[in-house]
Amino acid sequence: MSDYLVNEAIEDYAFLNTTQEPELLRELIDETNKNMGWPQKLSGRLVGRTLKMLVQMVQPKNCFEIGMFTGYSALSIAEGMPDDGKLVCCETNPRAIDFAKTFFERSPHGHKIDVIFGRALETIDNLVEAGEMPELDFSFIDADKRNYLNYYERILELTRPGGIIVLDNVLWSGKVLQPESEIDDVLVEMNRRIADDPNVENIFLTVRDGMNVVRKIR
Repeated sequence: MSDYLVNEAIEDYAFLNTTQEPELLRELIDETNKNMGWPQKLSGRLVGRTLKMLVQMVQPKNCFEIGMFTGYSALSIAEGMPDDGKLVCCETNPRAIDFAKTFFERSPHGHKIDVIFGRALETIDNLVEAGEMPELDFSFIDADKRNYLNYYERILELTRPGGIIVLDNVLWSGKVLQPESEIDDVLVEMNRRIADDPNVENIFLTVRDGMNVVRKIR
């Protein structure tokens, strides 16, 4: 299916009428397209500016990201955080980590970001066991879709009341409407559980490939 869930001209119009990301992030996009496989995994302006604005409103001190890729979303989140905030990013692609770090080093917000190589659930368990996992204020999930429900439930446990969790690609190119695969079923089940859970409130945004913004109530 097309990456566009709405008319492509409308998508372009929304892109052009959204505040530009910083020049460094535009360079990151160009270099990702030139040098990395699967560049479409990069979140892009509409998602990135949404994350930055949400974070700027929440002003979280402890953030977590599952699925960093080349660092566009991480830098977008870090841009909105207070200067003493910390964002921990989980990523399993060593080449993507090395790429992202070159941009973190050049960003005034890069010092807020710590990257951990490894599978997210194992990383979380290790941090919890070591007493190094604080109560989370804001998290972004954009990784292996088969584990999306597992990621979400684990992060929800670790999120403070009032904290925010954002999940990307929750429309899955529209496949959630007619699920045919295991991944489709996981996303459908996760979206349903979020909507039915009295302990959270959410808004399902049709930004790009869908963003589910969840606020933990209790």
